[in-house]
Amino acid sequence: MRGTRNSGLAALGGIAVAALLAVVGHLEVNDDLNPWSLTVSDFAVSDRGGVIDVAMVVLAAATAVLLPGLRMAGRRPSVGADLLLATWVGGLLLAAVVPTNEPGMPMDTSAYVHRYASVAAFLALPIGGWLLAARLPGGAARWVRRLAVASVALAAAMAWSAYPGDRVLLGLVERLLIVTEVAVVATVAATLARSRAVSEARERQVTPARGA
Repeated sequence: MRGTRNSGLAALGGIAVAALLAVVGHLEVNDDLNPWSLTVSDFAVSDRGGVIDVAMVVLAAATAVLLPGLRMAGRRPSVGADLLLATWVGGLLLAAVVPTNEPGMPMDTSAYVHRYASVAAFLALPIGGWLLAARLPGGAARWVRRLAVASVALAAAMAWSAYPGDRVLLGLVERLLIVTEVAVVATVAATLARSRAVSEARERQVTPARGA
């Protein structure tokens, strides 16, 4: 269906724009910030309302676009997957609007809201992706499940680094987690974007068989 394909293409475009904005945001911030030990949120708060915050909003919108596309494709996620994807979207939006504290400063209420919105988003997406994989074609389902498992492992590594690990390589682990989770969304989007081509290919295979 054209609408399904457009939904996937729009999501892929949004993901690409979000990735570009995130890179630009990292290049624009103070050179004293260390990406290996400081999180993306630490970079974002140094440029409040800047391109990193915009990138988070764009990524949330790109994910939200997928839900109607999944319905049109006949791959409506379960209620659990639907709620978990919505949690990812809401967590991203809340984290973009509510900043964390400046690096080295004590956490205030805003910082705690930001932290737990981010945690909810990071945990919701891989679980939602795993549930959604049951509705995807074989190859895409396998990739989504692998990425979901990798995301959970990286989330556990990030939790260890943030607490008993004394923030060792926290920024690196978080960025790997973000890349892995965005890859989950991109895989679903790519599946929708090529769904029309897949359907047409199946029809071409079925038609000669019937003629024979």
